[in-house]
Amino acid sequence: MKKSLILALTVMIMTVCSAKEPKVLITYFSASGTTKSLSQDLAKATGADLFEIEGAQPYTAEDVNLGNREARAFKEMADKAMRPELKESPKNLKQYDVVYIGFPIWGNYAPNIIYTFIEKNDLKGKTVIAFSTSGSSELTNSFNYLKQQYPDLNWVEGTTLKRNPTPEARQAVIDKLKAAIPAK
Repeated sequence: MKKSLILALTVMIMTVCSAKEPKVLITYFSASGTTKSLSQDLAKATGADLFEIEGAQPYTAEDVNLGNREARAFKEMADKAMRPELKESPKNLKQYDVVYIGFPIWGNYAPNIIYTFIEKNDLKGKTVIAFSTSGSSELTNSFNYLKQQYPDLNWVEGTTLKRNPTPEARQAVIDKLKAAIPAK
């Protein structure tokens, strides 16, 4: 009886110890640095790897000047079919179980470069957690549009970090995003 109990406990301990944590990658596009900063803090909190989504043609401050209707960001918002080229894609994407995609909200949607990223990288079979930064918008509309455009992906709705958050509000966003990682 004692040997059976010890054997059962040993098997349970080995099972728990062998359950590996999911491998996580945080990808993000950041025009002003806000999404980058949040992504870096999230990576520290989760131990995840980081990848910055960049355009082959870098975005300048004038490109994302939302006070200028001729800015590149406005042109992209007006044409949802436009796909800016990527500077590069993540290496060894296959090794990740969870991929966060972070972005600023532009005109209630993710910037078009996010659609390019999704279309150029195989995210099927991965948990894809969307999160955003915004002055006033919530993630929900952008998230629903992403789910509609890419229904074959395993989407999880994250949350939005609003402009000028208190340290407590920022930490609450990080905690919520960290909690979105599914147990393996």
